[in-house]
Amino acid sequence: MKPIRLITCICGALLCLPSLAQELFPDGTPIPDWFRDYTMTDVNSLRKRFDITAFGAVNDSTVLQTEVIQSAIDAAAGEGGGVVVIPSGTYLSGALFFKPHTHLYLAEGAVLKGSDDISDFPVIDTRIEGQSVKYFAALVNADHVDGFTLSGKGTIDGNGLRYWKSFWLRRKVNPDCTNMDELRPRLVYVSNSNDVQISGVRLINSPFWTTHLYKCDNAKLMGLRILSPASPVPAPSTDAIDIDVCHNVLVKDCYMSVNDDAIALKGGKGPWADQAPENGDNENIIIEDCSFASCPGALTCGSESIHDRNIILRNISINNADFLLRLKMRPDTPQLYEHILVENVTGDAENFLLIKPWTQFFDLQDRPDIPLSYANHITMRNIQFTCDHFFSVDPSDQYILSDFTFENLSIQAKDPTCDREAIPHFTWNNVQVTQAE
Repeated sequence: MKPIRLITCICGALLCLPSLAQELFPDGTPIPDWFRDYTMTDVNSLRKRFDITAFGAVNDSTVLQTEVIQSAIDAAAGEGGGVVVIPSGTYLSGALFFKPHTHLYLAEGAVLKGSDDISDFPVIDTRIEGQSVKYFAALVNADHVDGFTLSGKGTIDGNGLRYWKSFWLRRKVNPDCTNMDELRPRLVYVSNSNDVQISGVRLINSPFWTTHLYKCDNAKLMGLRILSPASPVPAPSTDAIDIDVCHNVLVKDCYMSVNDDAIALKGGKGPWADQAPENGDNENIIIEDCSFASCPGALTCGSESIHDRNIILRNISINNADFLLRLKMRPDTPQLYEHILVENVTGDAENFLLIKPWTQFFDLQDRPDIPLSYANHITMRNIQFTCDHFFSVDPSDQYILSDFTFENLSIQAKDPTCDREAIPHFTWNNVQVTQAE
């Protein structure tokens, strides 16, 4: 006999489910045990420590200390690896580059503060907004660093206010300027690296995207607090976590309150994006036991995304958001979103489900036709929610929607309408949608 576990659904009834060992991804493939190992980094197991103060760093938020912190990283790499330790205090820095077998640890009370001068961030070959281009390095960079860990109880502060003010000023002069037109760094960028863990720290006030993973397999982000403000100066495009061409990613026990998407799935953009080797799919992503507050939304597929498969968002609360799930259907990019599960959710947002064409910066380049996109096998179940709009789905000949499931939903909505004919093979089971005042 298979072991069982009991959970309480939103209606208060007990449900018998298979044990965790039998859990499956939405496409029916088994979830590996790796996803159930929540062990956080033990800094004592990571070889020698390299305290930045031993290399000349001082507790002073006004003195740029990029060179001395980088010298600690280089020393750790030179001795075969080790942990670069930021002790209690505030240390101002530009871009830092971690090397194989090096790690970053922020002690309690430690603040690694980013410079607000863009010249402290060199232009490098990097990845941003679905493109592999030359752009500014992040504050913390780890490229081809398998086993990289960023851990501790300290804070990485992007010091983004000056960048945010400059962005909005530029938008007044040129409303069509893109995110990349306003020059600003990300907070943490990890690329081409496997077996990554980012845990415990606070990531705040990023000038641009906060945490960006590109071409990383087996990455865990656990116990993080990711914050950027919506007022008095909104922090534009400060996505909490951007997952870009990655496989096997766990986001667990995180709190996110940012002025853009909490979790955004990336992977490439443009009419030929699916043919470019630097682009690709996101597969086997689990986001669980997280809280989202005052952010546009919990989970977004797109706008720079070509294929997302086996995505699970579960056991979450969300408050004061624009949407719970958004599928950005970009008409200049071929897209496939499939086998996505959203379950065990409480909270409120303007939109429960949002699916519409996304046309900002639309560019077909030399392609004569509009590529067709797809979204299928999308399941939303065991959810108790309050929203303005329950079903914000725009039919379009630019994409095909099919095989959606709504199950065990208790929804209060100002606009409770749902055009079930808009999606072929729409399963509807125990769904209660009531008119909210």
